[in-house]
Amino acid sequence: MRIASKGITKEFIRSSKGTNRLVAVAPADLEIAEGKLTLLMGRSGSGKSTLLNMLAGLLTPTSGTLTYDGSDIYAMNDDALSLFRCEHIGVIPQGQTAVHSLNVLENICLSYMIYPGNESREAVRSRAETLMKKLGIAELENAMPSELSGGELRRMAIARAMIREPDIIFADEPTCDLDDENTLIVLDILKEAAQSGTSVFMVTHEKDAENFADISLEMSSGTLSES
Repeated sequence: MRIASKGITKEFIRSSKGTNRLVAVAPADLEIAEGKLTLLMGRSGSGKSTLLNMLAGLLTPTSGTLTYDGSDIYAMNDDALSLFRCEHIGVIPQGQTAVHSLNVLENICLSYMIYPGNESREAVRSRAETLMKKLGIAELENAMPSELSGGELRRMAIARAMIREPDIIFADEPTCDLDDENTLIVLDILKEAAQSGTSVFMVTHEKDAENFADISLEMSSGTLSES
C-alpha cells in the first residue's frame, strides 16, 4: 500500500501570552516505503507522536493531504475511516490502552469484537497465540490487565496492533517499559514484519533501533528531515 503525505501540518490553539498558535508539525512531505522499517527519532516535544497520529488516521491535520493508494483518508466519514484503520492499520500507542474488563487474549483480539471480518475464531485465536508466544506472554492469556507489569502491557499492545496483519504498523515508542532482552525481541518482530511486506513506521528514542531501520528520519521543532 502506497502511503504519502503532502504538506500535512498540525497547529494547536492555546491561551497564552504572545502567540496563541502552536505549530506542532510544520508542512511535511513523506512517502512511507512498503516493506521497510522507517525510523523517526528526535527529542521529546519535537512533534514525532503528533506526526505519527496524523499518518495513522487518528488526528486530523490542520492542512495538507494524506493518501493511502491515492485516496485521501481524511475525506472519509468517521465510520468509514474507523473501518479502514481496523482493516489496514495497526497502532502501538504510547502509554497503556488496555481495556481493563477484558483479559489479555480478549484485549489482543479486541478489533475482531468490533469488526469480526470473515476469519474463523479458531484462526484468530491461533494467530493471537503465535504472537503471544513470540512476545513471551503466552502464559498470561487469561490474566487481567491489572495483574500485568508495564512491560507485559506493552507487549500485549504490540500483539493487538499486529493481530490483523495490517498493511502498516505505526509504533510509538514500542520498547518503552521493556528490558534489554524484550526490546530486542520487539525490534526483531517489527523487522520481521517489514521483511514480510508490512510497512513499519516507528517513533523511538531507542538507539539500538537504528540497527534495524531501513530508513531513518529526524524531527526537530516540528520539522521533518532525513537523518
